[in-house]
Amino acid sequence: MKAVVIYESMYGNTHQIANAIGDGLRASAEVVVVSVGEADAELIKSADLVVIGGPTHAHGMSHLSTRKGAVEAAEKPGSDLVLDPDADDAGLREWFASLDQLFTNAAAFDTRFDLPAAITGRASKGIARKLRHHGATLIAEPESFFVKKDNHLEPDEEVRAREWGTQLALALKAPASR
Repeated sequence: MKAVVIYESMYGNTHQIANAIGDGLRASAEVVVVSVGEADAELIKSADLVVIGGPTHAHGMSHLSTRKGAVEAAEKPGSDLVLDPDADDAGLREWFASLDQLFTNAAAFDTRFDLPAAITGRASKGIARKLRHHGATLIAEPESFFVKKDNHLEPDEEVRAREWGTQLALALKAPASR
């Protein structure tokens, strides 16, 4: 089985979660973890499972303007924010707009503050909707991983992401998931 984990990340939290999900999948699959800017059609075409995630910005998936705002926040004098090396890549919205059909199994995740989704929104819901629109079969409910207000992952979120990756691999192997 081959799994591809695709992420959009501004400050590195979503990147860390994507790597942890990939680690969880590795027990059962060949895994490639790439930024959205590196995710081409050939890579996806060869996948049995595509897991896609991004940060929650303005209650959903990022926009060009929210990514620009994140970069500006990191560049302000005195800011402790550090941009992810892949922060300049196109966002998931643009990537989905350029995508043809995605006839594979899929799952969606996001990173967001640990507050009710009614307050923060959830990028994973929009990602899941885009996946279904492109013909993918979701094998799990969208998942959120939490970031503290100081822009670091909540304790044990990488462990939880690794466990979720393992659960995705098991769900894909189960006959009822197809």
